[in-house]
Amino acid sequence: MRTAIISDIHSNLEALEATLQDIAAHNVGCVLCLGDIVGYNANPIECIQLLRKRNVLCVAGNHDRAVAGQITTEGFGYTAARAVAWTRRHLDADALAYLFALPTDLTISKALVAVHGALHPITGRESVRLDTDERRRLSLNALSAHPSGARICAFGHTHRLGIYELRGGVIRELTGDRVFLREDGWYLVNPGTIGQPRTSDRRATYMIFDSAKSELTTHRIVYDTRTPFRKSRKVGLVPIWAAFPRPVVNAMMRLPTPVRTSLRRGLEFLKLGTSC
Repeated sequence: MRTAIISDIHSNLEALEATLQDIAAHNVGCVLCLGDIVGYNANPIECIQLLRKRNVLCVAGNHDRAVAGQITTEGFGYTAARAVAWTRRHLDADALAYLFALPTDLTISKALVAVHGALHPITGRESVRLDTDERRRLSLNALSAHPSGARICAFGHTHRLGIYELRGGVIRELTGDRVFLREDGWYLVNPGTIGQPRTSDRRATYMIFDSAKSELTTHRIVYDTRTPFRKSRKVGLVPIWAAFPRPVVNAMMRLPTPVRTSLRRGLEFLKLGTSC
């Protein structure tokens, strides 16, 4: 079976529409979303409606669970927490119930386990970032003990493409847009982000897993990035640094989270630029 894997849509309708249109040309059996349907951008209800219309299988991300009131925004950045509050106000009861009912993990045909953040721990897994080998090893250990027998865990949350293989006790990052998986390996795969890129490459990214070929392919989609930006700016969701030159933004994003948060709040207090 061929499964398209998407993640971190973040209410970006234009990115989601373009991605689903591309997926439709690839003869997949199902589409799997790794969570964070909502947050940051201005079309949460439209994204939820489109996913439901296309029968996309979804797990809950930390933004989805925060909007549904299942977790707090403690640990969220200033912009993210504001977007959660805005999204909650703009969703109807049916959309909130949909988010509330999303599971934190899914198993697809006993071949693949899907989560948003990590396969470990059981509680709070949607907020764990698999951004170090130590954390990745913990989720790989959980995968090896998973009752499904699956050897692949798909995760999101970091907004960064990645394929990590555990074989012979060693974790390796695999590169390339076409990767073949070995029978004796365990794998963590991240399709990147549909609607909230964290690099200079603004394209939406997703993966297709072909279980018959044991193959993962990466796909990159160009879409209209200006429209979601305009929509988000209009409702006050655009971060304050969005109007800054790209080198300044890149430098800010490398700062520790507490420093970034303090800087953003200081800029907001001084009323420089748009509200974040």
